[in-house]
Amino acid sequence: MKKIVLTGACGALGMQIRETLAGQAEELVSVDIQEAPDTLLANERFEQVDVADMEAFGPLVEGADMVVHFAAIVDERPFEELLGPNYISSYNVWEAAYRHGTRRVIYASSVHAVGMHETMAGIGLDAPHRPDTFYGLAKCFAEDLGKMYWDKRGIEAVCLRIFSCTPEPQNLRALQTWLSYDDLRQLVLRAVEAPVTGFTTVFGISNNTRAPINNATAGFLGFKPKDNAEDWAETLQANAPRPAPDDMGFTRLGGPFASVPLGESGIAGIKAMSAAATSEAPAGEPAAPNADKLPKFLSKKRDD
Repeated sequence: MKKIVLTGACGALGMQIRETLAGQAEELVSVDIQEAPDTLLANERFEQVDVADMEAFGPLVEGADMVVHFAAIVDERPFEELLGPNYISSYNVWEAAYRHGTRRVIYASSVHAVGMHETMAGIGLDAPHRPDTFYGLAKCFAEDLGKMYWDKRGIEAVCLRIFSCTPEPQNLRALQTWLSYDDLRQLVLRAVEAPVTGFTTVFGISNNTRAPINNATAGFLGFKPKDNAEDWAETLQANAPRPAPDDMGFTRLGGPFASVPLGESGIAGIKAMSAAATSEAPAGEPAAPNADKLPKFLSKKRDD
């Protein structure tokens, strides 16, 4: 390909996939509202632009084969605060793709588009939207937008419903929902390389023994995650208190996002859950892996 545009390039996950995307095109145009990374790749150009500003963003898509859209506020906020970064920016991406003849949009959707479904239900990709927050509702909006632009305007879309993407599992819930950085990069690569996709959703989750979803209908993408959160199970289970049977942090796919009031942070609940899992272990028990680094991870991660 000649050109790929990446939005949200300076975010926690955008930084993880820049090199992967740069290897798939002659030019990678990285876009973020933040300042440029310290170092750019050999074929990477950076543009400091607000994706919610169509006049500034739209021209950047000219000549692009694909747009990989990761720009967003990654937490629950009042609707008005999410409107530009999470709703309007998605419209701008698809509309700019249409105006400039872009073939495919790859979108960082989220488990929160279906976050109120029961964890034990084992849903597949055909389960209806059931958002847990205004943040999750933005993911539903963008997925439906992508489906409409495929149906009406022929722009392919792959919507990646990302779960808990961190360097390693941080809490008991992540034994089910973890997505490793290596598996994220593979997922994005498969979405780029697929010969045809139409409109497709796929759960972004590692090869976890306890994975609560069914990804079978997206098998044609060739995504075969390799990492498994079960490798951390013994330590995390030893340290974390047993949750109550009706704790929505565990009984709903969206975790703590499912129980917070609309407009209030879900990440705060995930931090509390992770802190409990990495508290001082009983005598004779090992501490959680990299517990001393947890605050840094939590401040920079994308944990859905």
